[in-house]
Formats: sequence, structure tokens, C-alpha cells
Amino acid sequence: MIVVDYGGSVFPIIGHSPWNGLHLADFVMPFFLFVVGISIALKEPNRSEATWKAVGRAAKLFLLGILLQGGFLHGLNSLTYGVDLERIRLLGILQRISIGYLVGALCEIWLSRRTRREVGILKSYYLHWVAAFAIIAVYLGLLYGLYVPDWQFFVPGQVYHECQVKCSVRGDVGPACNSAGMIDRYVLGINHLYAKPVYKNLKECNISRDKVVPESAPSWCHAPFDPEGLLSSLTAAVTCLIGLQYGHVLAHLQDHKGRLENWCVFSVAFLVLGLFLALLGFPINKPLYSISYMLITSATAGITFSALYLLVDIYGYRWLTLPLEWMGKHALSIFIVVSSNLAVIVIQGFYWKSPQNNLMNCIVSLFVHQ
Repeated sequence: MIVVDYGGSVFPIIGHSPWNGLHLADFVMPFFLFVVGISIALKEPNRSEATWKAVGRAAKLFLLGILLQGGFLHGLNSLTYGVDLERIRLLGILQRISIGYLVGALCEIWLSRRTRREVGILKSYYLHWVAAFAIIAVYLGLLYGLYVPDWQFFVPGQVYHECQVKCSVRGDVGPACNSAGMIDRYVLGINHLYAKPVYKNLKECNISRDKVVPESAPSWCHAPFDPEGLLSSLTAAVTCLIGLQYGHVLAHLQDHKGRLENWCVFSVAFLVLGLFLALLGFPINKPLYSISYMLITSATAGITFSALYLLVDIYGYRWLTLPLEWMGKHALSIFIVVSSNLAVIVIQGFYWKSPQNNLMNCIVSLFVHQ
């Protein structure tokens, strides 16, 4: 996540795809959610107590996400702190992870029906699959069933000017007229959405090297859009439920062969189904967290997890992954240090004669010129 966030502007192929398609960065969030699902292991005998613990963890993570990505902390080119509460971003990376975790935890607490070891894994946790299909059904109904009217917004600047976006459609999955954006605008408010959506890198927006969208670009190119929005959080939560099923295999099967066989069946099935849906016209789209995107990235996460399990747990090459293990144990701390720009602030503190000649600007300039 750190590499793609900071390196995506220098090497676009590893940055997020502007809309449809898959780049390296588009695998990061699903992999994170997948691992969250695997790691959910709630053994508390009291379901009510376990529920309150899960809600508490999710709430802390959600609030931390607002602090880190709501706009309060300054960026590379700004040395001021604070954010207008009328424009604070409400959703983000940690918020999405907290929602996925909460859905997975509640399913694990209340929908697990395993009573005997002889009962098959699919039968023991069939209600998890029912919940996943129900969430997907709601997602599809809202994405393709809601009518999106024309809408307008104001572009901030020296003089605010109003932009009009012509829609009047149903089931559109483009950046301008999708129902996911409409739901966020109605529920959260357009001022609380992400102001720099990646779709501004589309050719239609004709963005400059300085990341400025010209006035001649289509009106929607100037609009905020949250890639971690409400509707797309539904299918993101399903990724956690999929990871949870991999975790059940790990917890209840003791032999390596049985674990790998189950994981391979899951992964191949998800991959084939995702590619089939893509061929049918369901776009592979990260900002909308489309069904095909969810299945393909979950399958890729399952294959990667199986490969690491084979390499480390079966063949014993743990030394190869020790740096990754350290990062995994301190993932949240690393994310806080980077996303709060504490690391950037420390590096910026070293400069030559003028604060503008700081070490961070030198590093950025070196990569840009290359």
C-alpha cells in the first residue's frame, strides 16, 4: 500500500487503474480485507461479550481512519494542520477495513453452526454464504436498479462555479452517473467525499502534469468521488467473508494436503466465475468494487496465500518472509506513521539553507526527473 501510494505517481502501471481494469495497486485493498477475514478467530464463549468487543475494535479503527484520512493532517506540500468539519472526509481505507471486519466478526459470532468435527466446513458455515449472497444481491439491486437523475455541484476556487452533470439513467457504471456516487452524495454529502478520485486520470479529463483538471474537461471530472464509499463497502465486506472461509479451513483441517486442496478449489472457482462475469460485461472495477473485481482479487489473494503457506509452512523457507512477517505484525503502526505523514515530516526536517531544499523534495525530484 505504501509503495503504490507513493510510487504510483512516478510509475503509473503500479498505481490505481483510473476506472475499469486492474493495476498492482488495485490488489492491495482486497488482499488486506482477505487477510482480515482469515485472522478473525473469536473464541469467547459469551456471544454478547464477543459482539461488544468486535464493535469496539471496529469503532476504534473507523475513528482512527477519520483522523488519518479525514483531511486534518497535512501533506507533502502543506505545512498547516486542521480541517473544516463541513468538508472532512468520512470514509477511507481504515474505515473500509473496520466495516469488513465487523461484518466478518458478527457472522463468525452469530452465524456459525459448527457443533461436531465430522460436519463439513461448507455445511457448518452455510449461513456465512447466505449472508454473502444476500449482501451481493443488495449491492446489485442498488447498483443497477437505482435511477440516477441529473445532478450538480460547486467547484471550489477563487470564485465558486456550479457544474451540471447530465445523467437521467439507470444501471450506468461509468464515473459520472453510477448509483454508488449518488448514494454517497445523498447520505454523506458531496463535501465529505474524496476530492481527488483516480478517475481524473482518464483521458477524457485531460489532467495536466500538475494534477490540474482543465475547465474544458467534462463536468464530472471536477467532482469528488469516494472509492471507499457506502455501496462498494458491501462487496468489500464479502471479501472478508471469503477470507473467513479460508480461515475456517486453516482452523479445522490439520493436514497440509486437505488445506491446500480446499483453498485451491475456492480460488479456482472464484477466479473462473469472476472472469466469466467480466466476459458477460460486468466490469472489473475497483472504485465500484464490482462483483467480478471482488471475485478475481479474492481468488488472487487465495492463490498468493496458498503459495506462501506452501513456501513457509510446508517447505520451511520462513527466512525469506521474515521482513514481511515483521511488517504484518506492525502493519497498523506502519500505516499510521506513513498516512499521517510523520515519516514525511521527519524527512522534510532536513534541508539545505532553505526549507524548500529539503530531503523529501530532493527524493521526489530525483524520481520525477528519471
